[in-house]
Amino acid sequence: MTPRSRLHVPSPPARPGQEPDFSYVQISPAGAVPRPDVTATAREIEDLSVEMVRVLGEDHRAVGPWNPHLEPAELQVGLRHMVLTRLFDDRMQRIQRQGRISFYIKSTGEEAVAVAAGMALQPGDMLFPSYRQQGLHVVRGRPLVDLMCQCLSNTRDMCKGRQMPIMYHWGKGNIFSISGNLATQFPQAVGWAMAAAIKGEDRLAASWIGEGSSAEADFHYAMTFAAVYHAPVILNLVNNQWAISTFQGFAGGERNTFAQRGPGYGIPGLRVDGNDFLAVYAVTQWAAQRARQSVGPTLIELVTYRASAHSTSDDPSRYRPKDEYRAWPLGDPITRLKQHLIALGEWSEQRHAQLEKELEAHVTASWKEAESYGTLTGGPALDPLTMFEDVFKDMPPNLVRQREELRRLRESQADAAHATPSAAKEG
Repeated sequence: MTPRSRLHVPSPPARPGQEPDFSYVQISPAGAVPRPDVTATAREIEDLSVEMVRVLGEDHRAVGPWNPHLEPAELQVGLRHMVLTRLFDDRMQRIQRQGRISFYIKSTGEEAVAVAAGMALQPGDMLFPSYRQQGLHVVRGRPLVDLMCQCLSNTRDMCKGRQMPIMYHWGKGNIFSISGNLATQFPQAVGWAMAAAIKGEDRLAASWIGEGSSAEADFHYAMTFAAVYHAPVILNLVNNQWAISTFQGFAGGERNTFAQRGPGYGIPGLRVDGNDFLAVYAVTQWAAQRARQSVGPTLIELVTYRASAHSTSDDPSRYRPKDEYRAWPLGDPITRLKQHLIALGEWSEQRHAQLEKELEAHVTASWKEAESYGTLTGGPALDPLTMFEDVFKDMPPNLVRQREELRRLRESQADAAHATPSAAKEG
């Protein structure tokens, strides 16, 4: 009988009602992976795309050559940033459920991905995030009020009401606009990095996408240009196991790691424990040194887990086991850093509880201020004339006419509104 080909369809290890199964996750012992020189070639360090860089051991101590040896004060800052990011997320989720904003995406369980990397980079480096790296704004000092106002589309909305919630940007903070089109930020980051190199700047670009987005063509365009031109760029691929409801195996992570795609382009691929603050910091620092020395780009796969729903429009109980996050073998990034500081004698449960209380009050005060600039149902509201701005460098005549027509219409409506009470009084 002639053999017939069969189509392979990836299958998640567990579905709702089943026990969580993370046996597919390859985990290296903490401190076991060597740290090569930043000038090493992709071929020389190909094993780093299969192994997993880890620093924090089961005893919460930092071990191995990747230990960045951060001072306790720096670790406390990192912990503060991660706790603030989580509390902000939790508050915005509740606010969305109350109908006071229309949409939100949390980064619960992935705080170290953004916070540790953001702290390892320099303020002048350009960041091209996706929609789950709000921690980058926290690291660079962005007031929460600004992020909240964007979700409210009010008079202080940085996007002037033209973007869906959580699509932040910050020119002064060197954080590029988030795009709803998946993976576009990768080639944008590579192009920016190439321009920085052409201008002879000591700056690099860093970008983040999810593992599902790596199936987009833009991922491969970015990898090709970065490899060919040795662009000073860090390409972060966040493998949080789920692309909305689609398991990571459908994006190609079933048989090989996502980091293994790097050596295929001649780019070093590093696989790192994304819930280990110290490991993420160290790997980002290594990749940044490589970029600044004109050695070339780095692909980093951050292995983590999306603890919450994809967004407020998603119900994960329909496609994965309930409380699957509790079984995630790499733990929680905040808990792990907290326990590390406690093991060093530089933190305590009491201090942690006080920190949470302080930051909760800060989030509450920020939301109260954000509402003062307008809500979804109450004023003040954005001026409709702003719709004509920021589209063309030189506004074409037809839009100039339309803007003037709208201006005259609003003026006549305002005159009528002022005249009506007087007319009623005379009558």
